[in-house]
Amino acid sequence: MNPIQQHYLSLTRRRFFGTAAAGLGAGLGALALGDVLGARAYAQGGGAPLGPHFPPKAKRVIYLHMEGGPSHLDLFDYKPELRRRFNQDLPDSIRQGQRLTTMTSGQTRFPIAPSVFKFSRYANQQDGVWLSELIPHTASVANELCFVHSMRTDAINHEPGITFFQTGNQQPGRPSFGSWLSYGLGSANANLPTFVVMITQGQGNMQALAARFWGSGFLPSEHQGCKLRSGSEPVLYLKDPTGIARTDRRKMLDLIGALNEKEARESLDPEIDARIAQAEMAYRMQMSVPELTDFSDEDDETLALYGPDVRQPGSFAANCLLARRLAERGVRFIQLYMRGWDQHNGLPNEIKLQTQAVDRGQAALIKDLRRRGLLDETLVLWAGEFGRTVYSQGTLTESNYGRDHHPRCFSVWCAGGGMARGVSYGKTDDYGYNIVENPVDVHDLHATLLRVLGFDHERLTYAHQGRDYRLTDVAGRVIPELIA
Repeated sequence: MNPIQQHYLSLTRRRFFGTAAAGLGAGLGALALGDVLGARAYAQGGGAPLGPHFPPKAKRVIYLHMEGGPSHLDLFDYKPELRRRFNQDLPDSIRQGQRLTTMTSGQTRFPIAPSVFKFSRYANQQDGVWLSELIPHTASVANELCFVHSMRTDAINHEPGITFFQTGNQQPGRPSFGSWLSYGLGSANANLPTFVVMITQGQGNMQALAARFWGSGFLPSEHQGCKLRSGSEPVLYLKDPTGIARTDRRKMLDLIGALNEKEARESLDPEIDARIAQAEMAYRMQMSVPELTDFSDEDDETLALYGPDVRQPGSFAANCLLARRLAERGVRFIQLYMRGWDQHNGLPNEIKLQTQAVDRGQAALIKDLRRRGLLDETLVLWAGEFGRTVYSQGTLTESNYGRDHHPRCFSVWCAGGGMARGVSYGKTDDYGYNIVENPVDVHDLHATLLRVLGFDHERLTYAHQGRDYRLTDVAGRVIPELIA
């Protein structure tokens, strides 16, 4: 789109804002704002669609990212034959000379480490899904879950692995999944961001979380994620300073907005529009965020469902309840990070603590969404950036081991939002080391999730530096077996 066309579209949007503010009620104004945000995305994208391409099955996403790489072999991928192979070397025919990290590339042996945890079968899935004793609450909602046991990724280290899962590329600078959805769908609530991020501190080895994981990349900055903090100030600088009244804040924003409008007319810089929108959003969030984070209106039954940790701000259970409250309020993309899954040694003890922190909250989230009629239109994704090796890193005993990074295969699950219920898709070999049936890569998963959200992943694009970019880059295929 050339600058003159973009300039005229900006003027049209400004007139619309002025008309809505002057003549429409608050409710209609909020609805109109959502439409305008979508229109802005269309205008700045140079060809991006306004709204979904197909009737969507899901309206929003709750993405539970387990940062560090959870061990599929200790949670979801049951391999009973490994017990009789304890401490045997992983055969070369299985390892196939595959890439190793520097943490185990110097090992002379690759001793097989069976999981020390018991697995039970939950027959409400198609043929029964085997789940670890570590996640009894999650097992109680197994009939709602769609398991993919054949995920694979190109990245073997955390930073590129997380970047790849969030943005569809290992290199920094691309928009995150949440930003793409914000860009494609626009806002459904004028008083809250379209994309919200929350972080829980886990147990053990925790990798750094860069803000670019929820960044908007080359998309307009209004589509970046807004991080909610635990404690008395969920968003920094949201409160007015002492001595500043809300009416004073309004006058200040009006003055700054007028100056920004003047600059936008002269420079034709679309980023100024994004700044204006962000300032207005922050003003509205001064009222909406305190109400959002106040659990006093939740009944005792709901709080009991999430467990005692829900009363601790910043806990995974509390963030799961916040995610449900955000979903009720129309937030498009809600991302919860749980740190601490990087278990290179001492895995049995550490993974117990990790699962105790997440199991009840994530199961409660599924149950709570279901009973409120929200699950069918809310897509829940549970995933790490990769899996863990079947062989032990370092010393192996019958009760203690560690596992290195393993991109070749791992497990994720989805629930709600048009995904198939009670399905297990894909299969790994007897060692949980290679995929033997129905491989799914990160681009395939993104393409499938976008499909239930109403988008053709090849058509949700943004023109940047002479080419059209998309979340799935130049790959990705929709997997119909994962869709209801």
